[in-house]
Amino acid sequence: MTEDSRANYGVLTDEAFTRSRKRIGIPDRPLAPHNFEVTADGTRHFAYGYGDANPLWCDPDYGKDTRWGSLIAPPNFIYTMGENVAPPLSPEQKQLMKGDPFAGLGSYQAVMEFEWFRPLRLGDRCRILRAQVGVQDKPSKFGGRTAHVTNDFLYANGAGEMVAVQRGTWINAERHTTKANASTKAPVDVTTPYTDAQLAEIDAAYDAEVRRGSEPRYWEDVQIGDELQPRVKGPLTVTDVVVWHVGWGMQLTPPGAFGISRQIRRKVPGLYPANQRNIPDTVQRLHWEPERARELGLPMTYDYGAMRETWLTHLVTDWMGDDAWLWKLSCQHRKFNYIGDASWVRGRVTGKVESEAGHEVHLEVWVENQRGETTTPGTAVVLLPTRDKTVSLPKPPADTLQSMLEYDIARLAN
Repeated sequence: MTEDSRANYGVLTDEAFTRSRKRIGIPDRPLAPHNFEVTADGTRHFAYGYGDANPLWCDPDYGKDTRWGSLIAPPNFIYTMGENVAPPLSPEQKQLMKGDPFAGLGSYQAVMEFEWFRPLRLGDRCRILRAQVGVQDKPSKFGGRTAHVTNDFLYANGAGEMVAVQRGTWINAERHTTKANASTKAPVDVTTPYTDAQLAEIDAAYDAEVRRGSEPRYWEDVQIGDELQPRVKGPLTVTDVVVWHVGWGMQLTPPGAFGISRQIRRKVPGLYPANQRNIPDTVQRLHWEPERARELGLPMTYDYGAMRETWLTHLVTDWMGDDAWLWKLSCQHRKFNYIGDASWVRGRVTGKVESEAGHEVHLEVWVENQRGETTTPGTAVVLLPTRDKTVSLPKPPADTLQSMLEYDIARLAN
């Protein structure tokens, strides 16, 4: 690292924005996927990791008798899949992709959008094309000046058919500013024990959960204002995070333990900051190590945004039933969900539309904690069957991974 780069490390500069914009459309090389193939074990472990026992993705025998003809993967299972199909980079592209223009900044997942076009079935493999499609310079009360970076994760099955688009925006902010502003906020209560009555209420909600399953929910029967049966997640424990990782994989670091993680640490030492005993350990430990969270100005460790995204899909897929299709989900992660928090996942019907895609139901969905704060608001679009028409899968706006990338860049690059 040069003297100039050391001086700018962790500082948001105009040069960083310029460099980031030059990376738009250049394919990024993802890590090897946690799952190369859709298997009953893989989908079950993933679904159990967010508390979903839906037999449509957990029981191959059940899936054979559904409209899909086999077990299918839960919507967010794409997180765990994707073999890189990007062409080799040119020397100039390799130079642009070295390092991170916003290295040293705090990076926080802010928005995640999904569009699903067809299911991944038992035995399917999956391809991925991943690239940045936009970057915006925005002010923030929490982090001062921030960089909002949007990335596309585009998925196709082994036959090259578009499966899904996952479009995420991360906010990059200077850590010292974030920490200083966080220290001026009123402290969050993250240590008060739950009463027996509060825990009984949570257990009663778990016990009351009903899945629509094989009984179709018809579009004609849905009314604007209908509320979805809530789902509760929590109180969140470190054990929950560990079980989540079993199905999700590590995603960032490490892909394995001991000598395997050492190989990654040799290449990217910045992903392994030292702990209080001077032992290098993954940056992700702020999700389970309170000391690391406090070093970054947070009162407690917290969940992953991806966990809440699966909680929202769990809410919707349980409500809609086997014969429907979850087409779109968009959500914003606005507050931290700390270890010990209890999250209530809720939704209501806000609209019904007949369109070229089919019979749409529009939903408002959200996650709120035991303090009454909405941590993740969102929206969803579901295609429901009618009494005389089954659901047809939606057509993607582009047929290939590359054309889908070009489509999104045209919309989002500026």
